[in-house]
Amino acid sequence: MDKLKQAIIEQGVVVSDQVLKLDALLNHQVDPQLMMEMGRQFADLFRSEHVTRVVTVESSGISIAFATAYELGVPLVFARRKKSLPAESEVLCERVPSFTKGMVTDLLISKEFLKENDRILFIDDIIANGDAARGLIRIVERSGATLIGAGIVVEKCFQPGANALRESGIRLESLAKIASLEGGKIVFAD
Repeated sequence: MDKLKQAIIEQGVVVSDQVLKLDALLNHQVDPQLMMEMGRQFADLFRSEHVTRVVTVESSGISIAFATAYELGVPLVFARRKKSLPAESEVLCERVPSFTKGMVTDLLISKEFLKENDRILFIDDIIANGDAARGLIRIVERSGATLIGAGIVVEKCFQPGANALRESGIRLESLAKIASLEGGKIVFAD
């Protein structure tokens, strides 16, 4: 997606050879038109899968997951990172390390929002090591729902997360693949 790549080049900040800051684009400020375009792209990629719910992780994935859910005409469910849900017996929870936050957090989804007959599409902003994605996938599996795939805005190809998901048999589609951040330069894989 050329418009996305251009925005990454213009607004992304290379912090190190492992970290790309996308606050001006995905994580703090969002361009609604670009979000809707990306949502349409993901919807087109997965429309034939008969998605019943889109799932993401609080908070950076919400805008793109919303756009995708809107385009598919299905509900959006996001995993919370705080225990603000009433009783633990009513939630599915996974503890995951966060690459960007440098800490371990809990992902929680109420059991009422994931049903056995659901066909789930996981959407997120960035995949690095894939810990949050694997945690969310475990939640979907424990709910009895079917994960039909994952859509990721930015895949960091030099980190193992995306390939690990693909190797486990999960269909993963990325809108922008970054091969390297070495020397402060963003190099796309495709």
